[in-house]
Amino acid sequence: MLSPAQLLSGYARGVFPMAECADDPRLYWFDPPHRGVMPIGGVHASHSLRRDLRRGGWSARLNRDFDEVVARCADRDVTWINAPLSDLYRQLHAAGHAHAIAVVRDGRLAGGIFGVTLGTAFFGESMVSLRSNGSKMALLWTSSHLRRCGFRLFDTQFLTPHLARMGGIEISRRDYRRRLSEALDSSADFTAAPLPDADQLWQEITQTS
Repeated sequence: MLSPAQLLSGYARGVFPMAECADDPRLYWFDPPHRGVMPIGGVHASHSLRRDLRRGGWSARLNRDFDEVVARCADRDVTWINAPLSDLYRQLHAAGHAHAIAVVRDGRLAGGIFGVTLGTAFFGESMVSLRSNGSKMALLWTSSHLRRCGFRLFDTQFLTPHLARMGGIEISRRDYRRRLSEALDSSADFTAAPLPDADQLWQEITQTS
């Protein structure tokens, strides 16, 4: 059984744990040859996504829904988040090293993302979409918030087509470890700034997308 300290040590070395499935209590370290990273600030938002944000009804909440976001991310037919890993995330959250941003549409949870922080690195673990554009909005808010709080690395572990369409890129293990080392040389606080409201976020992405 990993401890929270061992988990953070693994992240600092450039590796991360995953389970084979929800029913398997074992965890395995992964060190892929290529890593996915997202821009901090400047995530690409399509015209349709910007229009949806501009229509209104969207908002975001910081850390109020941590347990629910993790549970929703794990509630899939195929998942790498088992009970021991969920418990580790909960412990890291209590220690200030794991956070979640939930997006809300018209008062209902629409999506979210959670991850682990160390230095100025944010290790995005998983995201979920419960309504149309829910996970995309979560990415927009998270990228903006990381910039406001002084983070330098937004790690997504793997690059998916969904992430690539929003500006994610794939880098080599060597490049990733260089960026990680630089991110660990300084510190940032995920709670140092409030989340932008929808109007502020819209103005920001129209300047960068």
